[in-house]
Amino acid sequence: MRKLVSVAAFAALAMASVSTVAMAEGKKIGVSWSNFQEERWKTDEAAMKAAIEENGDEYISADAQASAAKQLTDVESLIAQGADALVILSVDSGAVGAAVDAAAAEGIPVLGYDRLVEDERAFYLTFDNKGVGRIIAESVKAVQPEGNYAIIKGDKGDPNALFLLEGMMEVIGPDVEAGKINIVGEAFTDGWKPDNAQKNMEQILTANDNNVDAVLSENDGMAGGVIAALQAQGMNVPVGGQDGDHAALNRVARGTQVVSVWKDARQLGKAAGNIAAMLADGKDMAEIPDAEKWSGGAKGVEMNAIFLEPTPITKDNISVVIDAGHIAKDKVCEGAMDGVDGC
Repeated sequence: MRKLVSVAAFAALAMASVSTVAMAEGKKIGVSWSNFQEERWKTDEAAMKAAIEENGDEYISADAQASAAKQLTDVESLIAQGADALVILSVDSGAVGAAVDAAAAEGIPVLGYDRLVEDERAFYLTFDNKGVGRIIAESVKAVQPEGNYAIIKGDKGDPNALFLLEGMMEVIGPDVEAGKINIVGEAFTDGWKPDNAQKNMEQILTANDNNVDAVLSENDGMAGGVIAALQAQGMNVPVGGQDGDHAALNRVARGTQVVSVWKDARQLGKAAGNIAAMLADGKDMAEIPDAEKWSGGAKGVEMNAIFLEPTPITKDNISVVIDAGHIAKDKVCEGAMDGVDGC
């Protein structure tokens, strides 16, 4: 059974790690970002950078701009700059192995951040993405328990797209088999880009004469593209997403998006900074506090991992993100429906 670590529990871990990571002071932590297309990555970066610097270490980084080839070059550059540990948000799971090889050749530990780097030499830190998929499907199904569903998947090179889909199908699969739910279209979305998601949704609507009753979108950015396609046809059907993007949370308040599964990027970024410091100081991956053995990837590779627990945000609990300081009340509540919690 997978052990999920709550935000509060991991916050305690971060505090307890201060004395542990103090020995690593003065190390360089290199971070290879896939891109900054999604709003949340800047939030992750700020939290990670702050944690690294609070530990007395130096943050160095590079933006791969969604290019797997550039990411390998970036990793090599970070190594050349003297990185003592690497955090990698991978562009493409099929291509990132070369980056791990380059790090391993120099004895540099690797932390796969949010997206799976399926290699026993990498630590895996993420939220429970299969659980996120379940939450999206459960939330949409609660509003639209039957009918024609569309599924807008993420980039096919990102293992998270399949984890999310697996979680969704755990929820709606029995109803699909029973004929209560009919999947009338599904598509991978290159680069998780909202405009590509909008095009995918437009094609699904055209192919089905607009006969779509609900949409499961694998993130908030793509949900925005989906909703734009729906609104162009004068449609408003239940749509689910994830990431807690500010625009998505406002859509939840307005009633155009049913749920945004919030993965508090500030906690994930902070955790990564602390774990990277421990790895840089020579701590074994299996000795990282709250680490568990996990082998749920496509190749079945056993890895050390930590999974944080996500939080579904609906019209009934929007005050959670307001109270946490994730978004200002006036921003999330602009144009809100009557009866929205916290507005």
